[in-house]
Amino acid sequence: MPEVDLVFPRAWVEFENPDDADEVLRCDLTWLTSSYECIFGRGCRGIYATAPDVGCCTLGAHFADKDDEARVAGFVAQLDASLWQLAPVGRPARTRDWVEKDEDGERKTRAVVVDGQQACVFHNRPDFAPADGPGGAGCALHALALRQGRNPLETKPDVCWQLPIRRTFRTVERQDGTSYLEVSIGEYDRRGWGPGGHDLDWYCSGNTEAHTAVEPVYLSHAAELTALMGEGAYTVLVRLCDEHLRSRSRLAIHPADPGA
Repeated sequence: MPEVDLVFPRAWVEFENPDDADEVLRCDLTWLTSSYECIFGRGCRGIYATAPDVGCCTLGAHFADKDDEARVAGFVAQLDASLWQLAPVGRPARTRDWVEKDEDGERKTRAVVVDGQQACVFHNRPDFAPADGPGGAGCALHALALRQGRNPLETKPDVCWQLPIRRTFRTVERQDGTSYLEVSIGEYDRRGWGPGGHDLDWYCSGNTEAHTAVEPVYLSHAAELTALMGEGAYTVLVRLCDEHLRSRSRLAIHPADPGA
């Protein structure tokens, strides 16, 4: 099935962050109650047709800030050849092994080419078969988290675990001269990638092939949403999403969902 159109009716809700009176959450109920799930390794075609096994890891991941990079560095130091196909042989990984700058000088994980296929340096290819590890395609940092009993959001760059949830910030000025910070939580569709997003060969968030989950996004991505919003705000969101599922109109259903 083809991807749905980018523009369609959505249901949004706004509420004050119970932990911060100067912050208002603006949440896309249509997306958060949808049946989207990541299908990497289960039908994902990759954002580029030339790299179908890479998913959305083709370009490497930009770090949100210095703290993001420093956190990831601590886990890179724990990777070895049983988890990381491109781990340096015979020595610990150095920063230059896995960090590079893009054309604008922004720091990101390196993108490397293996057998003609470009991907993030932490992406293990399908032929990865270590003697003492699970092997197969996927993120080395993700595999490390699973081995250690962690949630992968602890070990991976922020942009990796957030996608395809998108958080944006906006200062809103009220007519009485006061202001508040608006935090929007919604779908990271093609437009979130900038102008190049429209050139991607395949993308998951609006594709019917990826709307197959048993649980809606607000439950299946509870850890990510809690990290993005805070526990108090997430608790409110769950209540509102529950109510929305009981009362929403057909116009507010994500068009990629089954039966939409």
